[in-house]
Amino acid sequence: MVDKQVILQKVNILEDNLTKMEFLAGLPENDFLDKFFYVESAKHLLQVSVEAMLDITNHIIARERYRSPKTYAEAFLVLVEQDILPKEKKANFIQMARFRNRVVHLYHELDDKEIYRILQENLNDFRVFIGAIVSKFL
Repeated sequence: MVDKQVILQKVNILEDNLTKMEFLAGLPENDFLDKFFYVESAKHLLQVSVEAMLDITNHIIARERYRSPKTYAEAFLVLVEQDILPKEKKANFIQMARFRNRVVHLYHELDDKEIYRILQENLNDFRVFIGAIVSKFL
């Protein structure tokens, strides 16, 4: 059985980070790109948010004794298979795991404009994840 406190703690981190990312997303592109601290903040918030999602995902997998994923991307797939995360967002969640790996291991290859685009186009994926987890476990 999942530990609701563990999930709630991580969901709170996600919601707090989402508020900060929404602020950054509201900046005009030139302002965002001209200030290194906006870009670096966004990278960090995105990384930590995906990490929190993976912590939640792996906690659920372990506690519910679902099959063990071999990769971060596969951890999201396990929850899709269990009808916890929506199937139509499967590709988005896989991309999030891949992005996390790029931030950690290939950080020198990230394009600042890509970070801005993610803030503009993909913040709803965090909301979808939060909604799915809260509706099933909290």
